[in-house]
Amino acid sequence: MNRLLSFFRVFWTASACVTSGFAAEKSPPNFLVIMGEAQGWASSSVQMDDAVPSSKSSLAQTPNLEALAKGGTRFANFYAASPRCMPTRVALFTGKSPAALHMTFIGEGKRDDAPEPGRKLLAPRCSLEMPESETTVAEILKGAGYATAHFGKWHAGRTDPRRHGFDESDGATSNVGPGGDPNPNPKQAFSMTERGKDFMERQVRAGKPFYLQISHYAGDGGADARPETYTSVRRRAKAGDERLVESVAMTEDMDETIGSLLAKLESLGVTNRTYVFYTADHGSKGHGANGPLAGGKGTVFEGGLRVPLIVRGPGIGAGVCTHVRASTVDLFPTIAAFAGVREPLSRGVEGGNLAPVLAGEPVAVQRAREDFVVHFPHYDKDDTGPASVLYAGSLKLMRLYEGGALRLFNMESDRSERQDLAKSGSEKAGALDQRLSAYLSEIHAQLPSPNPTYDPSAPEPVQKGGRRKKERDSGQ
Repeated sequence: MNRLLSFFRVFWTASACVTSGFAAEKSPPNFLVIMGEAQGWASSSVQMDDAVPSSKSSLAQTPNLEALAKGGTRFANFYAASPRCMPTRVALFTGKSPAALHMTFIGEGKRDDAPEPGRKLLAPRCSLEMPESETTVAEILKGAGYATAHFGKWHAGRTDPRRHGFDESDGATSNVGPGGDPNPNPKQAFSMTERGKDFMERQVRAGKPFYLQISHYAGDGGADARPETYTSVRRRAKAGDERLVESVAMTEDMDETIGSLLAKLESLGVTNRTYVFYTADHGSKGHGANGPLAGGKGTVFEGGLRVPLIVRGPGIGAGVCTHVRASTVDLFPTIAAFAGVREPLSRGVEGGNLAPVLAGEPVAVQRAREDFVVHFPHYDKDDTGPASVLYAGSLKLMRLYEGGALRLFNMESDRSERQDLAKSGSEKAGALDQRLSAYLSEIHAQLPSPNPTYDPSAPEPVQKGGRRKKERDSGQ
């Protein structure tokens, strides 16, 4: 309880500091939050870590994200709340971990919790609907007089976004666009941007502060990018890089929409009082978009979790790269602080206020818990199977639920996760594992259970993009 009270004291003190500059203007700030889909740590031409040249793409050309980074602060160590889209999106809306909300996976027409004889464990059946009882960032800002809108991929359940505080939206869309279009891009990337620009203009004319979230859709091939963009990237790429070309083309289309939104803020005269956030829901499927990081979408390796975060706005350092670790759950309390929201945040909010970091203050982010945990008790894109990870200082503990193996990595010296320190540092790994268990117990996280139909002689399913069991067991 004392830690929680301390957290709120620091939160409101920081909130008062960062919002004092608006008192003279008597005008609260606006917010534009842009969430990319499967944008890896190195998906753009922005070098996300000033000490790691390979933390940017050698092919993508994203001048608008470069301009955003030049005018703001980028986080070298920012983590999605999950290696999958729905859990991370809900974490942004609520400031709570997917594990606490029991929203750790997605609904994509398959039963993750259905027994398969070749699997030792049964994944828990998780929720696919963000509870209406949860207070969202839109609701807390709406209560402070903001107009709110969400355009693009919702993927937080089937409940209309209006019931979660959004005045305007495209509805409860998932991986398909409005009207059930299974391939919404490139059309929706640009049309939802136009809806967002119209929304901003109407609010500025009405003299009302706004919160606008633009959430991009996934793409599966070259047809999901504009032909001219695809042709341009293909011309610059090496032979044989077809999947990379497709991914980069969609990234460059997204970058153009970001430029259009930033230009609209400028034409409306509100750039200097608008906070812009750019991040992603999880890492890329691969294709070189995660730089030197291992793994990608659907894995708890760094490539699945470490994603971009760039923030620009009043009082934020320009051209700054911070190495402070942060995650999706931190965005809710940060936005609330910038908006000058005085009412206490919802009980159970796990994120911390990043405003002091963004103001250049040499202070640690104050959170209810010191550690950062990603709980992913599901079989997905990697054959390591259900897993959880805990970050503590420079260390990352990985718990594999099949067999209970622990892995330990030093994120400062081994961001590629090639040197498992669990054996040489078994005492430290055990201590961190106890902290992980305590956290999961405290939030009543769902855990995988023994599969009653498991047959050792049955073939083990191999996930798309995953590693085979012999590679996993050898630590490759």
